[in-house]
Amino acid sequence: MVAGGGAAGTAIVHLLLKAGAGQVLVWDREGILAPGDPGLNDAKRDLAQRTNPAGVTGDDIATMAEGSIVFALANPVPEVDPVAASEHAAVVASGRSDLPNQINNVLAFPGVFRGLLDAASHSISIGMLIAAARALADVVTPDELNAAYIVPSVFHPDVSSAVAAAVSKAVRDTGTSAAPDLAAAST
Repeated sequence: MVAGGGAAGTAIVHLLLKAGAGQVLVWDREGILAPGDPGLNDAKRDLAQRTNPAGVTGDDIATMAEGSIVFALANPVPEVDPVAASEHAAVVASGRSDLPNQINNVLAFPGVFRGLLDAASHSISIGMLIAAARALADVVTPDELNAAYIVPSVFHPDVSSAVAAAVSKAVRDTGTSAAPDLAAAST
C-alpha cells in the first residue's frame, strides 16, 4: 500500500509496477483509490485502474495479507497513521524523519543526477530508476535489514555514490548516453 497519490506516490507506484510488484493499493485523501470512484481526476482514475482493479476499500486494511507493506508517503500528515499501520503490516515506511524507514527524495536525487552526469546521459529511463532503487536497497546490508530498517538514512555515506554508480552503469549498459560533440558545438 502506498499512502499518497501525488507526484512522489505515483512515481513510486509506477516503479513498483515496472519492477514486478503485484497488488499495489494507493490510499489518498479520498481513501483507497478505486477505478469507479466519482470525483477522481484523470490522473488518479488512471492510477486507481493500475493499482486497484478489484476495488479494495479502507476497511480492508486490517485484513491485508500477512507480510504486507505500507508506504505512508503523504506529508506532512500521511493518510494512514504509520504507527497504526504497523499493527497490520510487516513493514511500514513513511516520509517522516521521526519514524523508521523514512523515504525521502534526497535518497535518490543527488546520486541519480551524478550518475546521469558521469555517463553524459540526456534522458532518464525506467531501467535507470530501477537500478537506482536496487542500489539504494543494497546499501542496507543483509545483517542490518529488518522491518524497521529497509531504507538507509539520508545521511548514510554510501547512498549517493552507490546510486550514482548504478545509474551510470545502467546508462552504459543500455547505450542511452547521448553526449553532445562539444568540438562540433563550438564551431
